[in-house]
Parts: sequence; C-alpha cells; structure tokens
Amino acid sequence: MMRSLPALLVALACLAATLPLRAEARETLAITAARIFTTPGAPVIEDGVVVVEGDRIVAVGPRASISVPANARAIDAAGASVVAGFWNSHIHLTRPVLLTAAQQTDAALQNELQADFTRWGFTTVFDLASTSDIAAEVRNRIASGRVHGPRLLSVGDPFYPPNATPIYAREFYEAFGLPSAEITTVTEAAARADRQLAAGGDGLKLFTGSIVGGPREVAYMEAEAVRALTDVAHRHHRLAFAHPTDQAGLEVAVRNGVDVLAHAAPLMGEWSPDYARWVASTGAALIPTLALYEEAANPRTPAATAIQQTRAFAGAGGAVLFGTDAGFTDAFDTSAELRLLEQAVGWRGVLAALTTAPAARFGESETRGQVAEGYIADLVIVDGDPRDAIQALAIVRTVIRDGQVIYTRP
Repeated sequence: MMRSLPALLVALACLAATLPLRAEARETLAITAARIFTTPGAPVIEDGVVVVEGDRIVAVGPRASISVPANARAIDAAGASVVAGFWNSHIHLTRPVLLTAAQQTDAALQNELQADFTRWGFTTVFDLASTSDIAAEVRNRIASGRVHGPRLLSVGDPFYPPNATPIYAREFYEAFGLPSAEITTVTEAAARADRQLAAGGDGLKLFTGSIVGGPREVAYMEAEAVRALTDVAHRHHRLAFAHPTDQAGLEVAVRNGVDVLAHAAPLMGEWSPDYARWVASTGAALIPTLALYEEAANPRTPAATAIQQTRAFAGAGGAVLFGTDAGFTDAFDTSAELRLLEQAVGWRGVLAALTTAPAARFGESETRGQVAEGYIADLVIVDGDPRDAIQALAIVRTVIRDGQVIYTRP
C-alpha cells in the first residue's frame, strides 16, 4: 500500500508534477531578527536568522551564530515569526478565473491565486477535484515561472459512484459543460484512474459517500471499486483520498486502502477512543475541514462533533493535515480553521498539520516542512507569535517558495 512505501517514491511522484521557479529570479536572502519555529516540536529560536541561497536554506540559528553573506537581501522580521511554508491539503480549482485559466492573462491568474492561497501562506496546495485539464493549465503556468503561486498538486477529475454525482455539484457540472465523473464499471474506473495518473495526476479522489439527496440521501462506492482505484493509485506511487460523509463511507474507504480522509464525518456522531484508535491504526490521515461545518451550521453535522473526532483521532496517533475545502466554499481566510483546529490539537498540532505532517504524508519529509539547513526554502513570515494566538498564522507578511519571494503584504 502507498502509506507503507518508502518516502522517496512518493517524493519523486510529487516532484515530477512540478518544476522549480526559474533560477534567474532568485537571490540570496537573509531573514533577520526573527522568531524561528524550525519544527512544531523543537525549541523556538528567538532573534534568529535564516539564510537562503538558490532554492535551499543554507543556515538557521541565533543571530550571533550566523554569518550573513554580504550580497544577501535582508528581510527584517522583527516582531514576526518564521515558519515552514504551509500546505493546504484540500482545495479546489473551481473559482471562475481558475476554471477558465486557459483564457486568463498571467496577471489575472496570479491575482486569483494570491487572493485565494498565496496571501494565506500556502506554498503547496492539493486540489482535490476539479478537472485534469484545468489543473494542468494552472500548474504549468506556475511551474514555468510566468505566474507566482503555490506549488500545485492535483487529483484532477474525481470518481463518483454510479448515478451519484453529489447534489451540490450537479449545477456546477452543467454550467461549465464538464464531463461526468461517475464511474460505470470497476474496469472502466480503473482504466480512467490509470490514464489520469499517467498524465501527471498526483492522486485520486473517491467519493466513497456521495450526498445525493432524496430518500437515498447518501450513495456509497462499492468496496470492489474502492479497492481497484486505490490499487491503481498505489501502483503509480500516488495517494488515494476519500470523501467519506458518514460511517459507511468512512469504513469502506479505510478498509480498502484509502490513504487520506478528506473530511471529518460528524454525521456519524462522536468517536469513542476505541473507534478513533481503529481508524488511526489503518494508517489513513485526516483532513478535518472543521470550518466547513461551522459555516454550514447544520445541526446534523455540528462542528463540535468534527472537533471531537479530530481530537480523538490525533490522540490515537493519527496524522492530521490542514485543509479548508477552499474553492468549494468562499472561505479562503484561514482564521476560522486555525481557531477550530487548535481546539482539537493545540498550537503545535496546528503547525504540524500545516507543515511536517503533510510533508511526511506526501513523502517529502527530508526536503520540505521544516526550517532547516538543506531543506527547500519554502518559508512564511507571520506577524506575532502563534503560541500566544494561533490567528498569527493567518497574518502573513511574506511568502517565500523555492527560495523566491512570491508574496509581500502591501
């Protein structure tokens, strides 16, 4: 299974999907007077310095111990904190500008990406369902250096059960003339999955529990189809994600090889310690998308229940990843998700969900997710101290990706 493969295989898959920013745009950087969070669990460096050359961090430490190159561009981070670049492990490229990216100018596309993701500190985002063509267009524009934005990973087209496009997505498919993503047979689904991954997809998204409304309410993907699709993903050294909705959708996912649950499942109620341990024991990670439930304010899916599930899962050793479902919702501001996730896992857990946990899950723990010498220079400078107020992580001053400043707050 993918979650037991050597990290190198997953890293190669991710790296193959994106190219570095153009080298000529980089310069030596020295971030000074900073409060540095090298990893969520390490002691914080007060009044520290980070030196970046090319796309790598070459020095990190207290100011007195670091020699700043004479040619470095100094970035004064007094009063601010430096953390590793953030990952948003659940977004959608479904804003109108992104859906029509091929018709957009570079400036328009960059402005959209900045408003939606870059200004919130994201240096990597994972699109968990748009279309393969849209994802390729946006990714290529970023990777070429024409557009500044986060590194983009994508599953491309999702997989819905037969005759079970989610009720909330039907109008979207019709309005934009998109082809159906429903599977017909297991053989057909596996063949499409193989094509998508061979064409550069970074994973697969399965709707193991699809909200269809009416008497049926939720339609489930058959176990045979789930297993076939996860097997294809793992043969390509990619991850399989699942939209679970409820207990049945969750269990058919994790029993059949899914690597990441794309949402909590508050519809099923709170998780007992034993149940949380069982879910964690499958090796699947969880992207709880807590603000989604708070915003919906549906008494059947209370945010408090999603928080409890996340707390129990993390307490059982499960890996929690940060994700907002932005694009499906208009909630690009990360403040609410940060606040709710802190209630479940504390500030260290939030920072891990943004940095080290996704780097590990996606096989890049030796190159991304830390402010450490030799690591890729994906960095965020935020105002304040997240130990005192987690909302500091939403007050972004500067974003550096692959050693290049791609956002500075006006």
